Amino acid sequence: MKKILGKVLMIIGSVYLCACGQTKPDFCVQFDSTKEVSGQKFALKDLNSDLPADWDGYNYVVVEFKSSTAQRFQLGFTTETGYNELRIMSYVPNAWNKLAIPLKFFTDLPDPRVDLAATNNYARYTGWINLGGKRGPLHQVDSIGLRMRKSIGNPTIELRSISLSVEDPGDVYMDEKPAVDEFGQSNLMDWPGKIHSLDELQRAWKEEERNMKGCLYDYSKYGGYMSQRIKGTGFFRTENIDGRWWLVDPEGYLFLSVGVDCVGIGNGLHVRDYNKRSAMYKELPPEDLMRKMGNVDRNGEVSYSYGLWNLYRRYGDDFKEKSIDMVFKRMDKWGINTIANWSSRDIMLKNKKAFLVPLSGVGIADDLMGLCDIYDPSYTKALDENLKKFVKPFVGNPWLIGYFIGNEPAWLDEEGRLCEIILQGKDRPIKRELEVYLQKMGDTMDSRTAFIIDTFSKFLKLTDEFLKKHDPQHLNLGIRFGNIMKLDERILRACGEVFDVFSFNCYDLRPNPDMLNRASTLTGLPLLIGEYHFGTVDRGMAQSLWQVDSQEQRGVAYRYYTENAYAHPALVGTGYFQWCDQDLTGRRDGENYNCGLIDVTDRPYEGQVQAMMETAKYLYKIHKGERMPFDKIPNNARGHELIPDLWHKREHYRSLFRGLSGF
Repeated sequence: MKKILGKVLMIIGSVYLCACGQTKPDFCVQFDSTKEVSGQKFALKDLNSDLPADWDGYNYVVVEFKSSTAQRFQLGFTTETGYNELRIMSYVPNAWNKLAIPLKFFTDLPDPRVDLAATNNYARYTGWINLGGKRGPLHQVDSIGLRMRKSIGNPTIELRSISLSVEDPGDVYMDEKPAVDEFGQSNLMDWPGKIHSLDELQRAWKEEERNMKGCLYDYSKYGGYMSQRIKGTGFFRTENIDGRWWLVDPEGYLFLSVGVDCVGIGNGLHVRDYNKRSAMYKELPPEDLMRKMGNVDRNGEVSYSYGLWNLYRRYGDDFKEKSIDMVFKRMDKWGINTIANWSSRDIMLKNKKAFLVPLSGVGIADDLMGLCDIYDPSYTKALDENLKKFVKPFVGNPWLIGYFIGNEPAWLDEEGRLCEIILQGKDRPIKRELEVYLQKMGDTMDSRTAFIIDTFSKFLKLTDEFLKKHDPQHLNLGIRFGNIMKLDERILRACGEVFDVFSFNCYDLRPNPDMLNRASTLTGLPLLIGEYHFGTVDRGMAQSLWQVDSQEQRGVAYRYYTENAYAHPALVGTGYFQWCDQDLTGRRDGENYNCGLIDVTDRPYEGQVQAMMETAKYLYKIHKGERMPFDKIPNNARGHELIPDLWHKREHYRSLFRGLSGF
């Protein structure tokens, strides 16, 4: 059977080599964009006959590959227990690179981290890895698989080498052409409107400035709707009017918080670990300019930023103030009335737009998966003091809507694992408290879950008590949960007892109405969506958590999601993630999503911002139920979740070879 399998794989490999135009025996997958899922498997012995079947004793698998796209793909191995995979995003489409993948990502559960992104995202140098799927021992490993969900433009991935290593061999960019050009754009791809010279870029900037106008919307001073005014208190508050929730601005105008996350200047490409991948960059921003801008780390080392360099090219020495001024002009034009989470304090405290602030200093711990050890005798006093210090700059500021307590805690749906981490970990108050609790209630999964939820509820009450003690005028916006579809009823009810607004992040084609109904009913609160976005792959970046097939369709997706969200009577706010594209070669955790309203060259994505302007015109009437939301569904919109696994069992080999696509 293995001989037959090897021959079939060799035939399939040869056919695909022809399709990919190869002249040497590399292995290539041609993905099929007409299919929900497409991909291929290859026998490892045909790639490297010296590979052992059991991978115990090794720590890295090293793969040399070239992808014609920045679109994420799944890479996995078939073992004696099934098929085991994770997601890969490459920073260098259309170039050969060597990626070293830690084997623990296939065999072990993720290390405990504070939130979901930190738990599942891992930065490498030629790409990044997102964990997911099945885990288990790498025994009897006999094949490698590559697959892609709803591929864009029939892309290809070529393999030419696979090996194992005990030590981390590092990643290697293997192409002579730099991957990043002098403006911070991908140097390996081209697209309509790409900048090729500074003159071209300056003309584009001047064109935007010529078309810049004041606010085109009927907004109050604080961004509320002039159409309806009720009692103002001098600060933002919530009000339910005829069965529909609203925020109310300080002057009493009804308000919907239409926000963008990570509003700042000079973003788009910060260079991470330049000394380990210098061949990827055509030209670095000038070191003396970066120092002049104060762009240095704690050790005095220069932190290179193409985003800042481009702003200096645009505005010169006054780049900071002029860039911030442009932020507000753009927000006025695009109908954005809120500076949402993770944004620059320099911009927020200009007091020109309403803003939201994430709290820090509440004791959230990495090794508790985002929970706090509230049982530590010093915790309550430290929380009181930290919150008093944190809120001091914001007390009395009418532009602040409120505070987020936390973001996407990683322990949700992992309460049993968290208890095991606590019980097996160092001696500390939460461990002793859990041991006593389990002795009293019995050590079951239900009792473990109950302990975590009870601890979390106490944390919420303590935080709210001190927050309101030190700043009673601003709203408690809660925790921006991740997936709330299956959030335990006890958690929702506990949130309803202390929050003023129930917040969550929701990466989807549109928020599920049943999910919104359940959250609103069980909490009794208005709702706020902290993050969502859409992206594609034409700029050399990964396509975001929800993909569409073009820049134009990003705007279509925004209108469909946002207008349908605000049609729900409980929704009072949204935060689009994010203001500028992420770093092309990866932020600290590796993410490099095409999700911005502007790119690294400080130019807006016109399809996106035009859609935002259209939506802003109608949100008031949509939320009042006087207008139907946008109903056009974007093309090729797909989420990032793992696709249903077709390869877990070895008997699926038989169906694998019925067609060359592998499916």
